[in-house]
Amino acid sequence: MQIAVADCEAIRREINLTADRLMQVRRHGSLEPEAIANVMLAYRHLEDASMRLDKAIQALGAGQVPAA
Repeated sequence: MQIAVADCEAIRREINLTADRLMQVRRHGSLEPEAIANVMLAYRHLEDASMRLDKAIQALGAGQVPAA
C-alpha cells in the first residue's frame, strides 16, 4: 500500500477533531483528577500524532503543511 498526502491530511483532520472533543470533555465534564490527567495525556499523544503526520506530508514532497 502506498501512502498519499491526501491520506495523511485526512487522518490529521480526524485526529485534530478528536483532540478538540477531548478538550471539550475536559472543560465541561466533572472528571476525577486521575481521569483529567489521562485525558490530557491522550490529548498530548494526539498532538504528537498530528505533528508526525505533518512530517510525513513534508517528506512526501507536499512542502508546506496546511493548518488544521
